[in-house]
Amino acid sequence: MGILSALRLVKNEPDSLTSQYNPAVMNSGYGLNSWNDYGMGYDPIGIDLGSAMQVPTVAKCRNLICGVIGGIPLELYNKTTGEELGSPIWLEQPDIRQPRSVTIAYTVQSLLFYQVAYWEVTATYKDDGRPARFAWVANERVSSKLNALNTEVDYYMVDNTQRPMNGIGSLVTFQSLQPGVLATGGRTIRAALDLERAAAISAQTPVPSGFIKNHGADLPEAQVQGILAGWKAARNSRGTAFLTSTLDYQTTSFSPAEMMYDSAKQSLSTEICRLMNVPAYMASSDANKSMTYQNILDARKEFFAYTLAPYVCAIEDRLSMNDITNSQNTVRFAVDETFLRVDATTRLATIEKMLNLGLITLDQAKAMEDLSPNGDAS
Repeated sequence: MGILSALRLVKNEPDSLTSQYNPAVMNSGYGLNSWNDYGMGYDPIGIDLGSAMQVPTVAKCRNLICGVIGGIPLELYNKTTGEELGSPIWLEQPDIRQPRSVTIAYTVQSLLFYQVAYWEVTATYKDDGRPARFAWVANERVSSKLNALNTEVDYYMVDNTQRPMNGIGSLVTFQSLQPGVLATGGRTIRAALDLERAAAISAQTPVPSGFIKNHGADLPEAQVQGILAGWKAARNSRGTAFLTSTLDYQTTSFSPAEMMYDSAKQSLSTEICRLMNVPAYMASSDANKSMTYQNILDARKEFFAYTLAPYVCAIEDRLSMNDITNSQNTVRFAVDETFLRVDATTRLATIEKMLNLGLITLDQAKAMEDLSPNGDAS
């Protein structure tokens, strides 16, 4: 033990690792009960992820956010010098069973829909006890035991089995910077599902629903049921049916055009884009927006700044905490080198100016373009 640790001027590593596995409860104000506060009625079932993903706009927005972030590599840097360090194996592939991109994509999905994501520690380093491997855990499998004030987590359970708060089998939690979509957008998503259902029913029954009116003498109940059954069977099999002169079919429903399904779908699609903070044109919900080659990079910058950045920041900051990464280092997504990478002409012009100003060497310039010192692709 060093003298600073002995004097308690530096916290011992085991204490630091243990204390950071006890997060506060951040999402207590966004439960299903809050629906009733707006006079919309309380639905104890709510919207689950499987149902939400049946809405095309929700699926599109989810794929945009999770797919883009999942495809960006993670890198390790020294906080003091900014030097890029060699990545530990868990940063290249957190879960030994699947590619890094898959693990990150589903982590972002959990943050997007639930406000919290979970990684299970499956292996640790012997020298310092920090995690060496992880496994993403679906939110539906996780529950928690809170303290008496419901402000902190005493322990987690996975599949109703208690987990330790540190070491192998413990859970690392990622907290989102904003509420989960399933909690804040339940009514909007349910409205979209109801609209899809109504449109499907209308497509399945092209003949408007209605009633048969009798202009003659009253008929016995058995004969009425027989007429209705024959009418339904004839419509289902042949599309047409026969009525006598005393019977008349009168419609009581509107046609799909009169119901304005298309305009309602467009409106709800735009609302879902607002809910998930995705530009409507990216989800094909804004027909008036067009893109040109010149403003694609600007659109990417805007998409990253206003949509992706909160999730990127949440993951970067959590993986940079001292219980996972040495406090002298930090984890960052390689956003500039991948998603926001400019065209070759602009990059070369920038490198040329840096060379002329003496800010970088020729070897460093080649490295910026992934070239070896001999000029070959590295």
